Amino acid sequence: MSSTSRKYRRTACTGLALALPLVALAACGGGGTTDTSADAGSGKGTISVWAHQGQKSEDAAVQAAAKSFNSSQSAIKVELKLIPGNDYTKTVTATDASELPDVLEFDGPTMANFVYNKKLAPIDDYVSAKTLANATDANKSQGDIGGKHYGLGMYDSGLGIYGNKKLLDAAGVKYPTSVDDAWTADEFTAALKALKAKDSDGKTLDVQENNGFATEWGTYGFAPIVWSAGGSLLKDGKAEGVLDSPKVVSALKTFQSWKTYVDPNTDGNAFAKGRVALSWVGHWMYPTYSEALGDDLVVLPLPDFGNGPKTGQGSWAWGIGADSKNAKAAGTFMDYLLNDTNVAAMTKANGAPPATRTALAASELYKQGGPLQLFADQLAKPCGDSDIIKSCVAVTRPVTAGYPTVTAKFGEALNSVYGGTDPKSALEKAARAIDQDFSDNAGYQIP
Repeated sequence: MSSTSRKYRRTACTGLALALPLVALAACGGGGTTDTSADAGSGKGTISVWAHQGQKSEDAAVQAAAKSFNSSQSAIKVELKLIPGNDYTKTVTATDASELPDVLEFDGPTMANFVYNKKLAPIDDYVSAKTLANATDANKSQGDIGGKHYGLGMYDSGLGIYGNKKLLDAAGVKYPTSVDDAWTADEFTAALKALKAKDSDGKTLDVQENNGFATEWGTYGFAPIVWSAGGSLLKDGKAEGVLDSPKVVSALKTFQSWKTYVDPNTDGNAFAKGRVALSWVGHWMYPTYSEALGDDLVVLPLPDFGNGPKTGQGSWAWGIGADSKNAKAAGTFMDYLLNDTNVAAMTKANGAPPATRTALAASELYKQGGPLQLFADQLAKPCGDSDIIKSCVAVTRPVTAGYPTVTAKFGEALNSVYGGTDPKSALEKAARAIDQDFSDNAGYQIP
């Protein structure tokens, strides 16, 4: 089991337990020009479906969807197989495309590699136009390669800063109420200093240090600093000049300076127990924090390093196996999975933001006026993975088959910086390693 919290692994976009499988993906073969369009088939008969086994409530939601689909009509029968989450990506990676199911779930960052290795087919011809139109723009960004969609999710994810209103008020710290008035990086630092003056041990911030930074948490949690500084993990297939730019170096120096205020959070309860006033984490901690703080809990955006506040986004999604002989039936089942009833059931089970427009608007947590409206507001301003301008907020991690290398090298750099290494040298080293890997693999071009 990963050292991280089980709740994060199950409900966030990344799944920290997938950090090693993500790296392993980079060693796979692939490329070429083989057509990965699945066979349409008759649209009837039995189809196989794979899903990752997560928390019991998530598993129950998927199983209920499959059962109700089978009961709702007689033309198509779904045979659902749950595979333990820790083994899921490794299983898909190791399975030949001809042995994969008609419909399979996958963690968002793995999609491009599965497409590169000809394991996923475009879904545009098989999922209804209504389903595609109802998917949020952020959801569609994660699943898009070259204008084709290879996946759609039932839920999304987002980052923010949870604040303890009682402690913030006691320190006289004014805090933002929306994405539009986010703290600047300097204002965030000033808030930490003011909170420190009222804190017995001077530790006022949680950044989930207990999850580690040389992990997928490092990339998901702190790539927003890179994007907010005007940089990128990768642009036009290159890291040099965007990952190690002067603005990104400066931003990570600021991040490094915050360590003096950080509670190591070895017990996972630094914020819930009131030891710190601020926690840099995602939507998945809301149930725990809400129960602990009640009306003293406030939800804030990440700080702005000059290019606007940013957040990561993306999560588990569904796609069609490239070797499916019945893609029409697979698409029909995906339409059913992504209807309001099933999306609402799944997001009630895991607390994540719905990835469809109608379910998001109806969500008690994420709707306008809901306690987690901030996360919905952020997802309503998607950047995609390349055009990261000041006015957008939710950024998709690089949609590339080389993502395992990108995340591994950035995580190593971030961990080094946090440990005291000069940000410029750490980022330059990471950028060189990423670019060399991309050069060695012809840029991981997907035809």
